[in-house]
Amino acid sequence: MDGGGENMGGPQLVTEGEWAGWRTWRGSDPFEDQSGPFYFRDEDDGTVRCAFRAEKKHMNGGGFMHGGCMMTFADFCLFAIGWSALKDTRAVTVSLNGEFVGPAAVGDLIEATGEIVRDGGSLLFVRGKLSTGGRAMLSFSGVVKKIRSR
Repeated sequence: MDGGGENMGGPQLVTEGEWAGWRTWRGSDPFEDQSGPFYFRDEDDGTVRCAFRAEKKHMNGGGFMHGGCMMTFADFCLFAIGWSALKDTRAVTVSLNGEFVGPAAVGDLIEATGEIVRDGGSLLFVRGKLSTGGRAMLSFSGVVKKIRSR
C-alpha cells in the first residue's frame, strides 16, 4: 500500500451495516479497493484491530483463502496498525514477510492484530497475526518507509 497520494486523506468512518464504527481508506489504492474492502478500528486497550469478511473472490482453486489475499490484507494492516505514526506523512511498504499457518473459507471473519515494533524516524517496523475463529492463519512482519515532502 502507498500511504499517501493525491486522493489520500484520513481513514473514513463507516456509519452503517456490519462495519459501522470501523474505518477504511476508499479510493486511495485501486488494488486494495478491488481486493477488499478491508477495515480497522481502535480497541479500548489502545490496540488496532483489522478485519474483513471472506468472499468467493478471496479464495484459491482449492476453495480456501488465497495466500495473495492474506498478504494483501497484511499489507493493509501494516498501515492501519501504524496509522498513528503515519498520520502526517506518505509512506510505502519496503518489506513484507509472512508465514502461512492456517486456512479460511468463504464467510469467515478474518481479523488481524499487531504492534509497532519500532518507529525509527524514516522506517516503521510492524508485526502482526491474521486469524479466523481464534485460529491463526498468517504471521507477518513488515517495514514501512516514510516519504518526506520535497
